[in-house]
Amino acid sequence: MATITSIKARQIFDSLGNPTVEVDVHLSNKLWTRAAVPSGASTVIYEALELRDGGSDYLEKGVRRPLAMLTPSLALFSLAGIQQIRLVYITSWFNNLMELRMSGGGVNRSLVQMPSWLYLLPCAKLELLFLIFPRTSTFLTWLVTRSWYCLFLPSMSSMVDHTLGKTCYVGAYQASSFKEAMKMGVEVYHNLKVVIGMDVAASEFYGSEKTYDLNFKEEISRDQLKDLYKPFIFGYPIVSIEDPFDQDDWEHYAKLTGEIGAEVQIVGDDLLVTNPKRVKKAIKEKTCNALPLKVNQIGSVTESIEAVKMSKRAGWGVMASHHSGETEDTFIADLSVGLATGQIKTGAPCRSERLAKYNQLLRIEEELGSEAVYAEAKFRVPVEPY
Repeated sequence: MATITSIKARQIFDSLGNPTVEVDVHLSNKLWTRAAVPSGASTVIYEALELRDGGSDYLEKGVRRPLAMLTPSLALFSLAGIQQIRLVYITSWFNNLMELRMSGGGVNRSLVQMPSWLYLLPCAKLELLFLIFPRTSTFLTWLVTRSWYCLFLPSMSSMVDHTLGKTCYVGAYQASSFKEAMKMGVEVYHNLKVVIGMDVAASEFYGSEKTYDLNFKEEISRDQLKDLYKPFIFGYPIVSIEDPFDQDDWEHYAKLTGEIGAEVQIVGDDLLVTNPKRVKKAIKEKTCNALPLKVNQIGSVTESIEAVKMSKRAGWGVMASHHSGETEDTFIADLSVGLATGQIKTGAPCRSERLAKYNQLLRIEEELGSEAVYAEAKFRVPVEPY
């Protein structure tokens, strides 16, 4: 049985020109894989923390410290020669090592000086390559032990930093395949005619007086902002609103979901941060009805999968999402197909680190052939809960 023989971490750069970490994992049977870590430009207090160097190099964003701290820890896996590469075991080992939690429920991974999915991602890939699958490009289907393969609605950014919506994005839910959806999305992107999704990022303009500052000109109350969304929804073909309120404004999230949640999905990005504990609370309180899947927010693949399963069992939508500081790593494309998220948001079709994910989905659809099922208008609930 194959064992891990070497693990190598290095500094590379993300799409914002900032340093990040890439990891290679090699097995004794000559299989190997690589993963690179993205980073969001705006983060909230409940996300897993990044460990950066500080100082003058790379505008305080260097990664020499995490590399120096990460390499000896990764060597433990290499020297141990793990016989069975089970991601859940590695994740459990890591979580037992770092029983340090922030008061708000976020995971302070930097306190143990080891960013977790720097090594969890390549180990996740190798775990699946190590097993025997009919199609390695769709290896993550094993996670849900289902026979279907679901491709999904691509959401492409079309407008950034508008008056209210930080990002608006388009999606082609009337397409019959992912390939056709890409064609429609690209054509719309070049013509900028349709907007059907909003990423408001309301935490960015939430003030200490519990008001929202619109364009730094007009402050409105939380109820006023809630009511402001309604004419957008009923006047335009908008099907999704992400981060409509501040990360701690559970009350107005619930109010908006109760009033328009049947018509549109209310996505709790800063609210949930892919954290199963916060997802559980939101399900119980009916705070929102859609989860953005971002592995780096919680810091482990296993916890991300748990959050997705919880969301699906609650009847929520799930949107796999990219980050502003992206790399060419295409892992979220495979993860999204394997988990049948129904939606993926990975940016405009004009930069290689964004298109890498879309191109991987095209390859998967081609390889699956007639077995591939496009989510179409059922993107919020593309398959039965699992």
